[in-house]
Amino acid sequence: MTLDSLKGDIRQLYEGATSAGVRFRYALLAFDIVTVLFIVVTSFLPPTELVETLDVLFGAVILADFAARLFINRRPLRAFTRLSTWTDLIAIASFLAPLAGEAGGFLRILRTLRLLREVQMLTRLRGDSSFFRRNEEVIFAVTNLAVFIFVMTAIVYETQKFRNEQITNYADALYFTVTALTTTGFGDITLRGTLGRMITVVIMIFGVTLFFNLARALLSPSKVRFPCPSCGLQRHDSDAVHCKACGVVLNIPDEGAT
Repeated sequence: MTLDSLKGDIRQLYEGATSAGVRFRYALLAFDIVTVLFIVVTSFLPPTELVETLDVLFGAVILADFAARLFINRRPLRAFTRLSTWTDLIAIASFLAPLAGEAGGFLRILRTLRLLREVQMLTRLRGDSSFFRRNEEVIFAVTNLAVFIFVMTAIVYETQKFRNEQITNYADALYFTVTALTTTGFGDITLRGTLGRMITVVIMIFGVTLFFNLARALLSPSKVRFPCPSCGLQRHDSDAVHCKACGVVLNIPDEGAT
């Protein structure tokens, strides 16, 4: 097998429309979700030999996935201009060398967000899952908020654990992040110094924005994705007969029709 044929086979798995490629990408998505759950659960547990072994195993799989994506990238150097590339590298380092800092592993959650935003994965999820089609905006809002909470929790913990006796574990950092995000501010935990205040400001500004975006997605009328044949408007009310932008008659498929 030549290098070009190997690259073509791997590209089919990551980008192709074959059944094998679709199954492979769903498996990657499932792996990402399991990894995120592993990161969240083990962050509250003391380090053990089993956890460190699983860290290395997860890190090896993530490294293989990263290397495969870089191998099939038509412009590999451009990949290093993307934030997702650097978060992957940080996550890989934290998994393969846990003593370098467990918190970096929280950045691995960004990978799930990136997979959901890949065009082919989105198209496949919309086609395969009526639940995803009905709740797409809510799913993205929840994912964005979860990413923000766990990344900021990691930043709070790593910047405060040696200088703030009020934050001794991830639970303390998560508690502070959520109370700051919701502007509850009980005052029993505060971040020290100028850096701590700036982190608090970031949590409140961006967190509240993401929280209200989730509330909007939950409370606003549900929309369906159906491109208008005339003006191209993508989102319409589920019971829309005419496009509200140009007035053309729509023929939105009714999943409940018999």
